[in-house]
Amino acid sequence: TYTGQASYYANSFHGKLTASGEKYDKNALTCAHRTLPFNTYVRVTNLSNNKSVTLKVNDRGPFSKTRILDVSYAAAVKLDMIRSGVA
Repeated sequence: TYTGQASYYANSFHGKLTASGEKYDKNALTCAHRTLPFNTYVRVTNLSNNKSVTLKVNDRGPFSKTRILDVSYAAAVKLDMIRSGVA
């Protein structure tokens, strides 16, 4: 179990290749993690509102040392973190 901050990908990454070789799709439920194997599924919960989503790891990151995940735009919408940018 990890507890920490997540941010979400900017729209400019849509269509670009991820570290796994998949194209980033802002509408898919995916995320980036530094060490978890690709195709691992993780359950992510926004602790400020208890909204949760299951995401597939398909990229490496985040590059900010203070965060543990970068989530797709679709995941950020489901987690209700668009306004804050970080949750």
